[in-house]
Amino acid sequence: MAMPLLAPVDSRSRKVDSRTSTRAVLQLVPNFANGETADRRVFAVFLSLVGAVGLLLLLAINTLLAQDAFELHKMQAQVMTLSDQRDAVMKQIARASSPEVLAAEAIKAGMVESQSPRFLSIAPPPTSEKSVIKNG
Repeated sequence: MAMPLLAPVDSRSRKVDSRTSTRAVLQLVPNFANGETADRRVFAVFLSLVGAVGLLLLLAINTLLAQDAFELHKMQAQVMTLSDQRDAVMKQIARASSPEVLAAEAIKAGMVESQSPRFLSIAPPPTSEKSVIKNG
């Protein structure tokens, strides 16, 4: 019952909407019926603006890349310096832990050399054939 009541309002609102939307679309499009042409200056200004913005963006990107390249070069130089320092420290450690230096430090500390060194053998004792019992 409510549907037939809404139908006339619906058709009326469609007519109003179609008239206003057509008028709005026609107002957006310029009238070229009287022989007017589009202004070329506006198009040229638009293209110039797009080109200028593109060049400025390209300049900004190049500047950022150049800064990153300088930073990368600085970090590579820092890595080389740290690598050289690490190698120097490793050589000092190797020199300080050599047997000759350790022996000299032990003598300075008051240690004496052993006159009869004994070596610990961790190999299992050899088995003799007599102790092995053969079944058979």
